[in-house]
Amino acid sequence: MSTRRTVRSGGPAARTPLSRRGFLAGGAAVLAAGLAACGDRTSLVAAAPSGSTGRLSIGAIPDQDPEVLQRLYRTVADSMSGALDLDVAYQPVTDYAAAVSLFRTGDLDLVWFGGLTGVQARLQTPGARPLAQRDIDADFHSIFVVNTATGLPPSEDLTPLAGLRFTYGSETSTSGRLMPAYFLQEQGVDPAGFPGGPGFSGSHDATLALVASGSYQAGVLNEQVWTARSEEGAVDPAVVRYSRTPAYYDYHWLLGPQATERLGEELPGRLTGYFTGLSADDPADAEVLDLFGAGAFIPTEAGNYDRIEQIGRRLGLIS
Repeated sequence: MSTRRTVRSGGPAARTPLSRRGFLAGGAAVLAAGLAACGDRTSLVAAAPSGSTGRLSIGAIPDQDPEVLQRLYRTVADSMSGALDLDVAYQPVTDYAAAVSLFRTGDLDLVWFGGLTGVQARLQTPGARPLAQRDIDADFHSIFVVNTATGLPPSEDLTPLAGLRFTYGSETSTSGRLMPAYFLQEQGVDPAGFPGGPGFSGSHDATLALVASGSYQAGVLNEQVWTARSEEGAVDPAVVRYSRTPAYYDYHWLLGPQATERLGEELPGRLTGYFTGLSADDPADAEVLDLFGAGAFIPTEAGNYDRIEQIGRRLGLIS
């Protein structure tokens, strides 16, 4: 079975109720420090402590089509609820800034952030903890695309993009704005100096649509969405891949301190155990991993996003 999967816009054709994985039967222990030190990514999920009732509200930055996100995170909520014996509910948000704001106020407990929004949310929310990322998030990339009418062949040289009408994704997207702007700047291209100023489509799917229509001659989106849409045959032939960026860290789950106060000190370990315990060999787990385009989840830490913070400050996206 392949360990690298792609996000599916429609998800599985039919769903069966998600049950707890066999290793959860009879209860289990929190992720052991000794196992983490040995690099063992498999952990067991502890039983919920007595008195830890309440709802865990999860959210995510709206980086794709809303229908895709609803299917993805409702599946995650069902899986997590069954595994952890918690009431888990997905709360959609309107934009990236709303995800950061609702996390800061405690209206969202656990959020799937991009690298930049994760740093912003953590800086604004003392006690917030990064828990897990996908295997692919330690080696993430963006894809620059152009409309075929430009006549540009694929190249590692980004300077020809300077004279084109160009759109990013969301203004605070790591893969759709921050890192592409950084790599453009590294090659001497002013990331804000495109004719008429750069556009901001709001999502990776919207970027593809705008470049396909010719509203913008070029744009940038994350590689995972590009690969997924290409495999689905959903990329308009008028849009072609131009260049791929170097690697960087990106998406991760961030837990707010209010959730631990409300649901128990064991919660961070239980959640990390849930994510890192997802197995591609289990059909229910595989469904979650497949929707995330991942082979596995792995633990992460705040230091992995230091470079994101530095670039964000350099580009004025973090004050």
